[in-house]
Amino acid sequence: MRMQRGFQEWAKAWAALLTMLMALFFCTMPLMAQAEAVRDLAGVGGVRSNQLVGYGLVVGLNGTGDQATQVPFTTQSMLNMFQRLGINLPPSVLSNMQPKDVAAVIVTAHLPPFARPGQTINVTVSAVGNATSLAGGTLMMTPLKGADGQTYAVAQGNLVVSGFGASSNGASAQVNVTTAGTIPNGANVERSVTSGFDQGGGPLSLELHTPSFTTASRIADAINQQMGYGTAEALNAGVVQVQAPSAPGARVAFLSRVENLQVTPETPVAKVIFDARSGTVVLGQNVTLGPCAVAHGNLSVTISQKYLISQPNPLGAGQTVVAPQANVNVTQPKAKLLMFQPGVTLEAVVRALNAVGATPTDLIAILQGMKAAGALHAQLEVI
Repeated sequence: MRMQRGFQEWAKAWAALLTMLMALFFCTMPLMAQAEAVRDLAGVGGVRSNQLVGYGLVVGLNGTGDQATQVPFTTQSMLNMFQRLGINLPPSVLSNMQPKDVAAVIVTAHLPPFARPGQTINVTVSAVGNATSLAGGTLMMTPLKGADGQTYAVAQGNLVVSGFGASSNGASAQVNVTTAGTIPNGANVERSVTSGFDQGGGPLSLELHTPSFTTASRIADAINQQMGYGTAEALNAGVVQVQAPSAPGARVAFLSRVENLQVTPETPVAKVIFDARSGTVVLGQNVTLGPCAVAHGNLSVTISQKYLISQPNPLGAGQTVVAPQANVNVTQPKAKLLMFQPGVTLEAVVRALNAVGATPTDLIAILQGMKAAGALHAQLEVI
């Protein structure tokens, strides 16, 4: 019985050790990049969206619009609109106009590629004056222009505002933003934008989202294997030139086949991203460390000052004196020394730093020190 029980305990211990070794092996294996479609790695040159912007008025607000005395351009915009509609107001009325149900707004939209006249697009409406809320308002007809000054769409409709606000007797409460809203399908496209794809004939350019010589070469090789040698050529790390048919139907079918080809991209560069504003630290999957030892501690100095009043005896000839007294307290916790072996993966680094309670600020300082010592095998980038 003792021999059988000892054998079972030995088998359990050996199984646990084998499981731990297998987990360690798989965790330390380099992560291989998976194949992706060409459409996820690159876009067609010239096929892009365009930004549109316009200035308009939102009417129908429940007393939450612009104040005419502080935002004079709202009143001027109303007068211009009345004149275009054939309404001429006397000067006495113009000087006394104090509308509270109107707000001046900026309207923005994205014109997608291949948009044709008659199609609708979404628009975003944002207040530019001192209006407190755009809820319940209606956008008047607003031309949307491109960077060339031409009108490409016209927006109009009822706003959808996700925010909510209420106030009474000096107390107020607000949820989300009430001075911006959207109009789904609120603009009609009036003019289309031509692209290199529409013009037909000539080669097409595939522009990589992340420039890489290796990925560009692999995309060109995949296209040549499927479409024939000489169809594609990698011009540089960001552009692959493809010889496409000139007929529109054949051109579309050809590009559809190209976009669905599977290509294994280059393994991403090991990077560590710091966001100094929010304290966010992002470590890529290929970040590794060389042999190093890290000890990090925080030194805090607290200075407090209080005043002591010294009064003389009632029958003495002395004077009352105020004497300041300062106390300085220095606290330095014991730093924990961490030892990292060569080739340590990201998982081990994060686990060790979390074990000692490192904050994002501490993590930034530790990684910068590792990079300066040559132990961090990654690029540091601050955004």
